[in-house]
Amino acid sequence: MVQATWNGTVIAQSDDTVVVEGNHYFPADAVTDGVLKPSDTKSTCPWKGTASYHSVVVDGQENRDAAWYYPEPKDAAKEIKGRIAFWKGVTVA
Repeated sequence: MVQATWNGTVIAQSDDTVVVEGNHYFPADAVTDGVLKPSDTKSTCPWKGTASYHSVVVDGQENRDAAWYYPEPKDAAKEIKGRIAFWKGVTVA
């Protein structure tokens, strides 16, 4: 089982992650309800497509843009559609 934690709280866990470039992409339904806050931030990867971001909120503290996903990944990255990855101090193990 892979878990993502931030500030001592499990924010996602699953035994069905997809690892791409060292990042675990969790199924969206494996993320704890209420910990993601939509963000307007976007970035582009040449082979995955355009990423959208969420901030992670735990106990009133916000980790801005600490989660990302590809709403419409390119064909080369289709296995991460509907999945969310974390960074910026989120521990994934």
